[in-house]
Amino acid sequence: MKIWIDLTNSPHVNFFAGMIRELQRDHEMLLTCRPLANTIELLDLFRFPYQIVGKHYGKSRSRKALGFMLRIWQLYAFLRGKGIDVAISHSSFYSPVVARLLGVRSIYLNDNEHAAGNLISFRFANIVMVPEFLDRGKVQKQGAKPEKIVSYPGVKEGVYLWQNAENVKDRKPNSSNSKRTIFIRPEPWTAQYYKGELNFMDDLIVGLKDVFKVVLLPRGEVQESYYRQDRFRGITVPEKSISLIEIMANCDLFIGAGGTMTREAAVLGVPTISIYQDELLDVDRFLIKKGFMVHQPKPDSRFVISFIDSSEKRPPDKELLEKGHEAYQLMKNILLDGSIVLQDN
Repeated sequence: MKIWIDLTNSPHVNFFAGMIRELQRDHEMLLTCRPLANTIELLDLFRFPYQIVGKHYGKSRSRKALGFMLRIWQLYAFLRGKGIDVAISHSSFYSPVVARLLGVRSIYLNDNEHAAGNLISFRFANIVMVPEFLDRGKVQKQGAKPEKIVSYPGVKEGVYLWQNAENVKDRKPNSSNSKRTIFIRPEPWTAQYYKGELNFMDDLIVGLKDVFKVVLLPRGEVQESYYRQDRFRGITVPEKSISLIEIMANCDLFIGAGGTMTREAAVLGVPTISIYQDELLDVDRFLIKKGFMVHQPKPDSRFVISFIDSSEKRPPDKELLEKGHEAYQLMKNILLDGSIVLQDN
């Protein structure tokens, strides 16, 4: 079977990495991507072969609309005649449309009920898969027919973290003489769904850098350049992408202004502060309610210091990882067996 996966943002690489490794033993995998955030670097880190198709068109709605149509055509032109059997993607609004043009089955996954691209993708996909904590009514309002919606167990992050949790939980704490390490993921500057403030963490970062080792994980070259200004001298801005396991294994506190990486830390038991400034997703509300992370949109240094002093790293959440394994198997079965009957949905 020839399987096409379109990877449009860096979290999708981690999400599909284990599945790609497993499926490529018996199937032909064709990966396409676009240069956004750390997508290309992560693909190189995993040593996956890929084809760059198109680019990101920034935050402008008009440019996004034009770029969407252009990349649809570019993907179709590249894939036509390549014998694709099935397409699967997470949050690639292009994939279901291109799959329909190619006449092949498509599976579309998403955990963000605020993403405008769902209005198109939900209609074109053959199967729409969402986490169990996302209200199915919201999915239907965005155009997905009830019979094509599959709710998978747990949260998106569990789908791949179950394979790596053992590498995180045995980490030894820092020695008393070393600074504790805080990893910070800034807000998604160019994301269509993000309506919060920009650069609102600057004062917080400056206030923390002399007390802790602060590692800032930028979303692309523009953000990287911004945080290399003299004002932020003393923080660490990695020159290349760091693996998820390396980040979480060395993290005493994670502060995230986005979604995926913040949830990864929470599921893996790392003390986590979400400072996301827009409307929270259903999956974030679930993790906050369960006590896996706290939400504080505008924390100051005193809040962060108090939180890290009162928090300890926990083992990765067993229930969510077990559910992630179940979800992984469900996704793989639906991908490989188009005739599977989804009786529970």
